Amino acid sequence: MLQNRLLIDAALGKPVERVPVWLMRQAGRVLPEYRAVRAQAKNFIEFVKNPELAAEVTIQPVDILGVDAAIIFSDILVIPEAMGLPYEMIEARGPFFRNTIKTKSDIDNLKIAEAQDLNYVMQALQLSKKNLNNRVPLIGFAGAPFTILAYMVEGGGSKTFSKAKQFLYTQPELAHALLEKITQSTINYLKGQIECGVNLIQLFDSWAGVLSESMFYEFSLRYMSKIVDALDGKVPTTIFAKDAHYAIKKISETNCNTIGLDWTISANAARTAAGNKTLQGNADPCLLYANEEVIVKETHAMLKQFDKQNYICNLGHGLYPDLEKSKVKLFVDTVKGFSY
Repeated sequence: MLQNRLLIDAALGKPVERVPVWLMRQAGRVLPEYRAVRAQAKNFIEFVKNPELAAEVTIQPVDILGVDAAIIFSDILVIPEAMGLPYEMIEARGPFFRNTIKTKSDIDNLKIAEAQDLNYVMQALQLSKKNLNNRVPLIGFAGAPFTILAYMVEGGGSKTFSKAKQFLYTQPELAHALLEKITQSTINYLKGQIECGVNLIQLFDSWAGVLSESMFYEFSLRYMSKIVDALDGKVPTTIFAKDAHYAIKKISETNCNTIGLDWTISANAARTAAGNKTLQGNADPCLLYANEEVIVKETHAMLKQFDKQNYICNLGHGLYPDLEKSKVKLFVDTVKGFSY
């Protein structure tokens, strides 16, 4: 039995005594303690694949920042690797795929990943669950199929993902075939996470914003919806589609429980579009560069706008590595200390 159920109750639309708070990228370089553990691994991928180290940094933000949930430390690109398309993580550049998806035979050569293909994540989840000892919920996650496709076709990060979008426009049948394989792999992966005890799942569509509205519905949302449906309500689910605030109403029509928001939409507009769905977000991470007075003032204003029920406090994107730990902690403490 969870000692702190705030996140789960908020996601399910149940009454809460205060707003729960956690942060995207809370287990990361903003914490000196994370950097110390990270130094024990030769590189980022080795770090992700070490269950003991991954579990340690998963739990750090609960102990250090006082957040209401842990999120497993991993990477969205473990899925293409498990499907047969390995990647590298290059310092100061980000992910890089030596081989990319271009043809039907490239897609045919990919396997549909099973949970056991990602056994190191399952081990990290089991260790994290054990060491958390039911203090707070454990969040599992995966990248949305379109975001995964974008990397597999582009070969790395991009401002425009023009190669990936060219693929959608010129070879839509192949794009759907690839998205289907990614979707089935992700379903298997997330079902494995649920078996390992995660209490909530979040889908990250980090690059939704490069798509037009109609393309987002065709190449992204339909596959996220399929994943949510396949999980069959075993745990609450969150869809976070960055820069796709036009789609909140459509996202609310899926079976997800929570809609993640970036900072480009007001609380009122999001509430109007989302109906009864729980909302999560949407502080600009750059707010945490401000002085303490501004951080407290702006956080209070955001909390008032969203109100206490059907709301999970978070940032509108992940923590930036050069933020001060003390200001991140101030944000968390401000949320926890706020009374309506």
